[in-house]
Amino acid sequence: MTGYYHPLYAASLAEFGEPRELPCSGAWLLERAIAGGPHRDAMGCYPIFSASNWSGLDKDLAALAPRLVSVALVADPFGEYLPRDLSSWFDKVAAFKEHYIVDFSKPLSISRHHRYYGRRAVAAVSIEAGPPPERFADEWSQLYRSLVRKRGLKGIKAFSKAAFERQLVVPGLVLFRAFEEGAMVGAHLWYVQRNVAYSHLAASTERGYAVMCPYAIYSAVIEYFRSRAQYIDLGAGAGLTTGQDGLSRFKAGWANGTRPAYFCGRILNAERYEELSREFRPQETDYFPAYRRGELE
Repeated sequence: MTGYYHPLYAASLAEFGEPRELPCSGAWLLERAIAGGPHRDAMGCYPIFSASNWSGLDKDLAALAPRLVSVALVADPFGEYLPRDLSSWFDKVAAFKEHYIVDFSKPLSISRHHRYYGRRAVAAVSIEAGPPPERFADEWSQLYRSLVRKRGLKGIKAFSKAAFERQLVVPGLVLFRAFEEGAMVGAHLWYVQRNVAYSHLAASTERGYAVMCPYAIYSAVIEYFRSRAQYIDLGAGAGLTTGQDGLSRFKAGWANGTRPAYFCGRILNAERYEELSREFRPQETDYFPAYRRGELE
């Protein structure tokens, strides 16, 4: 068990819910209290919900009813399921984001722009890849805080130092660091599970962006995983309009394909769900669960 499958990863998000193992599917959820009453629901781990045995998921979810009101998650784009499986297990299934991928069974398709800036960046910085050094959580947390401030990240996306202390020791983690004259100017965390390397989190200093260290890191990532994985999941762009933002364009320049990530929601206690959602007019919103609409604003 490595990467997002591992119980340590679920434990790293315990600030946002109590980790609950799903025994049949080998997956984890975060069980949460619903404000204003005794009821509880669950969400998948951020950023994706991974299962080692997807065929057991329906049984796991059925076992949670009616104690939990609902469950919501974003399914791993490389999960072993078909869209029709999701539709049979969940009440709501919607294409959420397209993840940019590198499929090593096909020719690489790195854009001319990215090849040019990759060469420039490689000449400016050196890249180290491997497990994180001891006490790296302090340095990484400080670096990531700058990204949190820059993008206004909140909640689970902001991650705490305590979360990073656990994530950095999850089996399957590979750390890429960019250095300029001995000073770290950027870093990128990746999780490897089965035959896929997943982009987890990346951050750079202002100097790192000036010398374009993300181009050097991505160039190194592709070479490193070429003989160690079948796929690279570069993740999606920012916001809900993948393809329209700068991050999407950056990732698309390295990718030779895409895979959809599906948002999935299941009502486990219909009576409680209707009761909690009544004031939010669930028939007028696509948000799931309806009673949590606006919680991320």
